[in-house]
Parts: sequence; structure tokens; C-alpha cells
Amino acid sequence: MSRIKIFDTTLRDGEQSPGVNLNHLEKLEIAKQLERFGVDRMEAGFPASSKGDFNAVKAIADTIETTSVTALARTVKSDIDIAWEALKGAKKPAIHLFLATSPIHMEFKLRKTAEEVIQTSVEMVRYAKEKFDDVQWSAEDASRSDLEFLAEIIEKVIDAGATVINLPDTVGYTTPAEYGHMFKYIKDNVPNIDQVALSCHCHNDLGMAVANSMAAVENGATQVEGTINGIGERAGNASLEEVAVALKIRSDFYPYETGLVLDEIKRTSDLVAKLTGMHVQANKAIVGRNAFAHESGIHQDGVLKNVETYEIITPEMVGVHTNTLFLGKHSGRHAFKGKVEEFGVQLSDEELQDAFNRFKVLTDYKKEVTDDDIYTLLMEIKTDSAQIEKYQLDSFQVYYGTGNTPTAVVKVTSPDGGHLEAAQTGRGSVEALYKTIESLIAEELNLIDYQLNSVGGGKDALAEAYVQMSVNGEVMNGRGSHQDVLMASANAYLNAVNRYILKHSTAGKKEKVVQ
Repeated sequence: MSRIKIFDTTLRDGEQSPGVNLNHLEKLEIAKQLERFGVDRMEAGFPASSKGDFNAVKAIADTIETTSVTALARTVKSDIDIAWEALKGAKKPAIHLFLATSPIHMEFKLRKTAEEVIQTSVEMVRYAKEKFDDVQWSAEDASRSDLEFLAEIIEKVIDAGATVINLPDTVGYTTPAEYGHMFKYIKDNVPNIDQVALSCHCHNDLGMAVANSMAAVENGATQVEGTINGIGERAGNASLEEVAVALKIRSDFYPYETGLVLDEIKRTSDLVAKLTGMHVQANKAIVGRNAFAHESGIHQDGVLKNVETYEIITPEMVGVHTNTLFLGKHSGRHAFKGKVEEFGVQLSDEELQDAFNRFKVLTDYKKEVTDDDIYTLLMEIKTDSAQIEKYQLDSFQVYYGTGNTPTAVVKVTSPDGGHLEAAQTGRGSVEALYKTIESLIAEELNLIDYQLNSVGGGKDALAEAYVQMSVNGEVMNGRGSHQDVLMASANAYLNAVNRYILKHSTAGKKEKVVQ
């Protein structure tokens, strides 16, 4: 079977989702999981866009061993130079250049003629080739571009040294028939097309990103680009887990395979959902919680008699396992360490002890501790391990009743070590709690969004809170988990503030970006 390469852009295009704000520790954890998942290439970010993105890309490039790490760059020399500085420590560095080719983009956005677009693309691909062996060039808005012009510019950038040609459906406009035809046209009309890999990149504005990607594969694409859970700006990107499982289940129709480890799908999906705050809808294909649920009596009867009557995908194929008790309050540190190693999460001795202590606290309140519970604890430790002076919640109490005005009393320790205490009222318990915390924080705060989810099921399930808030005018995300929903909510609120402090406390320590 022919191999289809998987290009993951969760850390670049996915992070452009409205409201998503990953710090470099979170990006690094996602990158490690993408490597375990087996993606061929991960787009780690756009290093020329900010010092923060530069440092995140560099950290990923210096860490990842087996997956090619790439960075996005405009067709500008300074972008290419910055990308090289970020990626030069990678085992398999690559660069992704892009320039728009559609008439509407060239006229109104670029204000360039077709000849100028060709000249710029050729010159910058040639310049990038001096530093990178692997150079991907993208014709932004290819699906609304003139096919003859596309063929002309592609032939010339291949001659200049491009190794991958990407034809994106940038605004999610095209249909499977149209998108497939474009790939067939390029295959038939670019004489040197056999020298490069041909890649597809689809957005989901009309809900056809996966279908369009499959049409591209049917017509010669050898690389599929997308994101975990289909996240991305506007309506998102093609969902990589859907593409991968479709190729596997319908191998009778698609004679292709990927290098993905399919039973890592669920863990990868969960991690991205936790760290981005973009929770997966219940009926999402492959990874939604209802993907393997059967409500209809007829369906249930059929599944009991033969699972293949209504299930074309086994839960185990994508890493969905029944959450059974694996450790309890009497479990020791050695058994806990073994479970951590099963997850593939690397912890220092100090982090392992912290995780074990949190686990023991959890067992005092929760009878059945599941894999999801432990993974949630581990990810909190891995992504919040920065040693900085920050706000710490010492204690709180909320007085609430149907006949009383909700009142919260909160004690916190400030970054300078001071002990602060205040009380506030609100129209509800969470509002009272948040107003009280806000009164203790020096920064100017404004809550934008608040979400609450459970980890697993049952009345003793962990609560997972997510907030998006403005901290001194800058949008930050925060997460917190606890068995008590108010404690989880308080942790999420302070986490957003502390992430702001972390970002600005390290701003002066970041490496200089080459201009």
C-alpha cells in the first residue's frame, strides 16, 4: 500500500482558534504526544510572529527526536532567517513558505501582479533552500486560483528547490469534486511534479474539510495536513483522526496507509482538548463521547448479537478503554510510577512525588480513580511546573443558600509573599468567589468565558474548570481541576492570572530573535 504522510498543524493553525492561548510548556507537551502519535511532520509555529512563538518552536525543535519539525514563514528573508534560528537544532528541520495565488488575494491583499508573485516565490524558495533541505511552498487560496497560473508557478518553485507543494483550500470554499480536479490538473500539467510531494490543507467552513482531503488523496496528494479534533481558525481544519481512521477502515477503497499509532488517538485528542479549552462535542466522529454509544433499542439489540451490525470502528482501535479502577488509596509509589510510565509521560523525581501526593489526596475522596483522572493530574503538573512567584490559594469559604446572599471569604498568598484576605457577595456562588479573588489581585481582571466539565462520570467525578479572561488587557486562559467545582473554578481563575505573570516574568529572559 502507498504511504500517506501526515502533517499536523495543531500547534500553528490549531492555535489560531479564537480563544486558544498555549504557553511553551503546553506546546511542548502536545508536541511530545504528537511524536508518540506518529505524525510525519509537525508545524510547531510561526517563529517570526513573536518572541514567545520563536522560543516555543525552538524548544520543540530541540526536543523532538523522530518527527520532522517545521515552521511557517512568509516569503520574506527575515522570516526565513528567524525560522532557521529556531529550527537549526532539530533532527529533521523543515520550512513552510506561503504566498497567495488567487486573483482576489493578489489584487487586494498582496497588491502584486502575477509575475511579481512568481518572482518572489522563486527567489524565497531558492533562499530557503540554502538553509533547509526540506522546503514546502504553499499556494495560499489555491482552490480559488487560476489553474494555468498555478501550474506555471508550481513548476518554477520546484525548479527553485521546493520539495513539497501544498494546495490549500484556505477559506473552506471548494467541493470534493472541484478540489480533486485541481490536484489531477496539477499532476497532469506540471512536468516536474514527480520531483515533489503533493500536499492538501483543507478548512471546514462548509463542513467538507475531511471529504475534500480524501478527494485530494484520490487524485494524487501524498500528504494530508490537518489538526487534532479539527481545531483551527473559523470553523477549523480537517480532523486528522477522521482522515486516519477513514483510510484504515476503508482500506478496501483507499489503497493507502499512514504511520499513525491509532490507539494514541484518544489520548492525543484529550490532551489537545484539555490544554486548548476546546472540548470535543459529544457526537464528534471518532473521539466524541457518543461515538460508540447506542441509544436505539434496535441498535443495542444488534450490537449485543454482533458488534459489527452497528459499529464499524472498535473503541480499542482509537484508544478508548473502559475506565476501571487501576489504583486505590492503598496503592504505593512504585505502582503509581508504573502507571505514569504506561502513559509515556516523563516526570522528574520532584514532579513524580508531587503527582503521587495529589493522587493520594484524590483517593481520600474518590473511590474509583481512573486513567483519565491520573492523566489530568499529570498534565497539570507538566504544564504548570514553572518556578515563579505567583498567587496561591490558601483557603476559601462560600456561604450559599436559597434564602441568603451568596458570600465568599478568600485567603491568598501574593507573589511577594504577602497574605491577603477579603470577602465579597455575588448573585451566585461562583460570582461571589470570583469577585472576592479579583479584589485581592493587583492586575486588572475581566472574565470573558467560564466553562465547567467533568472528567469521566459519576457523582464523585473530577470537575474541570476553564476560564478565558482579560489580564491587564491581555487575553489569557486558565484551567483547574478538583473534585469540588468551586475549588476547580478558583484554581482556573488564579491559573489564568499566574500564566500572565509567568509570561511577563520570562519576557526579559528570552533569546534574542535574529532580524
